[in-house]
Amino acid sequence: MARADGLSGRQQSPSWSSSSVTMVREIFRMKRRQRISQAQVRKWLTVAVPAMFASMCLQAATLTNIVHAPTPSGGLQLQLQADADLSPGKAFMINDPPRLVVDLAATDSGLAQRTQPINAGPAQSVSVVPAEGRTRVVVNLTQPVRWSVNTSGKTMFVTLDAPVVGKVETASVGAGAAGGRSISDIDFRRGEQGEGRVIVDLTSADVQIDTRPQGGRLVVEFKGAALPASLSRRLDVTDFATPVTKIETRQYSGGVRMEVATSGQFEHLAYQANGQYTLEVSPVKDDPAALRNVKKVYTGEPISLNFQSIEVRAVLQLLADFTGKNLVASDTVNGNITLRLQNVPWDQALDIILTTKGLGKREDGNVMWVAPAEEIAAREQAESEARARLDELAPLYTEFMPVNFAKAADVADLLRSDERKVLTDRGNVTVDERTNTLIVNDTERKLAEIRELMKVLDVPVRQVLIESRIVNASTNFSKNLGVRFGVSAEENNGNRNYAVSGSLNGTTQLTNNETLQFDDRLNVNLPAQRIQGVPFNPVSLGLAIAKLPFGRLLELELSALQAEGEGEIISNPRVVTSNQKEAVISQGTEFPYQEASASGATNTEFKEAVLQLKVTPQITPDDHIIMDIEVNKDALNTTATNNNGEPAIDTQQVRSQVLVNDGETLVIGGIYEQTTVNNVVRTPFFGDLPYVGRLFRNRSGTNEKKELLIFVTPKIVREELASTMP
Repeated sequence: MARADGLSGRQQSPSWSSSSVTMVREIFRMKRRQRISQAQVRKWLTVAVPAMFASMCLQAATLTNIVHAPTPSGGLQLQLQADADLSPGKAFMINDPPRLVVDLAATDSGLAQRTQPINAGPAQSVSVVPAEGRTRVVVNLTQPVRWSVNTSGKTMFVTLDAPVVGKVETASVGAGAAGGRSISDIDFRRGEQGEGRVIVDLTSADVQIDTRPQGGRLVVEFKGAALPASLSRRLDVTDFATPVTKIETRQYSGGVRMEVATSGQFEHLAYQANGQYTLEVSPVKDDPAALRNVKKVYTGEPISLNFQSIEVRAVLQLLADFTGKNLVASDTVNGNITLRLQNVPWDQALDIILTTKGLGKREDGNVMWVAPAEEIAAREQAESEARARLDELAPLYTEFMPVNFAKAADVADLLRSDERKVLTDRGNVTVDERTNTLIVNDTERKLAEIRELMKVLDVPVRQVLIESRIVNASTNFSKNLGVRFGVSAEENNGNRNYAVSGSLNGTTQLTNNETLQFDDRLNVNLPAQRIQGVPFNPVSLGLAIAKLPFGRLLELELSALQAEGEGEIISNPRVVTSNQKEAVISQGTEFPYQEASASGATNTEFKEAVLQLKVTPQITPDDHIIMDIEVNKDALNTTATNNNGEPAIDTQQVRSQVLVNDGETLVIGGIYEQTTVNNVVRTPFFGDLPYVGRLFRNRSGTNEKKELLIFVTPKIVREELASTMP
């Protein structure tokens, strides 16, 4: 039973099905309980009573037995036996899978088993499926074959020929033709939302239709239907700009096959009503799941409708009684409709009826107005034109509208824009920049619209606090080893005269018996050097290895220096800015240098080395933050200058766009740099000797590591956060 409840005049409508006797009883029961009026009794009985008598006349046979026997030609004959005369039925062949379907009207099933094995000739089994007012007999075949059906009294003879290779005819019961089931017209239309509608007119409402997606296209099969030669063609509908690109229709052995080629993402809806089949293919945007989420949801109470050629106005009245809504139908709403809907939300049933008959609806409170879509559009256009004429005659008023959070000039530009057409042709707006006030002159209706618009536009802009941490860590290690030694000797015994020292000056001093200076006594002078940045000299160890007779002297000095250093520089710039507004914060030093001008004079110029944070935040509706961010960290390089003395600037820069959660810290960039230097200074030949060569070498090495990391933490400024900010 379908139910409809209201505060007054609540009604309980019967389920509109073929169980007409029960429906009539329910009508009189409701009348006795005074739940319906006399007029509604007459209206419902005009539908129920004829259906009741038709049902009483037709539902008189019961299928009692099914027997089969082979035919002389190698085929098979099935005998469907009943307890009363059988009315002529309808039959059709399905090719895939091969089946013969026979519908027995006004017949019930009295068989104990729904499926009986046959396994003879072309038949495998027989299934009997009772339905409302009819019984369907399905013969499962090994392959499609020729067939015929004849009725004689209480027995229906279904004859199946032996399997042959060739075309299988689709015939009606007792005649061998399509029984009048055919396609009369094929049309294509484009909907308002870009959907494509394939509309197929059928000569009979009982055509079985199978719709399925297959390989990026939709395949529609009209079982047992015929197709005129004029409609067997391919339609190119690409120019309609819908998901449907081509429609190809052709006849095949089991009926009519229609293939609908599509492009892009799509979803489809198929329904059949009043002898017309409609396939609606709608485009799906970039995110099909999101589109399905916004798909219209029907929330009405379920209702069942089963009518054959009923007036549209009568169906609308039934829905109005069911829902308790007030209905106003235009005089141009007419025509009949055939529909069978089981447990469908009433609002979905209403949409299907309106779409099928080209109608539209408008609701105002509890009143629903139904009329042809063209009539509704014409009326709304007429109302719009009437409002425009009223605007031309309505008096103008002036109103002062102070703007609190936005710039009045920006709001005025928005009101004047041609795209929105907020003002009428006679209206105007001016700005008082001193008080940030709009002065609007227009009709009362437009002033009310602008006031509502200002409630949306004149709101505080959200702000973002951006904290950045720039960490510059460095580690260095340097080592220097050196050696100095010398041999001084002099010999004069008459035959041999020689002097050895570290320099010519040293030998001269030896010859003249003078005291040698230390540097003059050195043969190898490769001491350890000072390390840059370290204010200490190398540690040295001097040895007089031997002082031999005859004035011979051997001296040695070892020197070494090692330095290690670690450093960490942390910069923490912070800035607050409005949503989608760029903010810049910088800190640094300007270094002066002398630069010669073209006239020869010297000018003092400055060069900046700054730490700078530049960011533009954008707050998303779900409180994420998109940031266009740029960070610069410069340092003066005093070792590199040009010919004019202009110093060089070492620059480290990160530029990026990132998406982060509110309050989340993100590392947007890092630079790692490692420098390793090893130097060896030695005396040729002697420095290459094993072991002894170390006395003729100076070794130095440097290993330096630098790392730059940039951390960014954005936070949406809320009232509680703003009150705690320094």
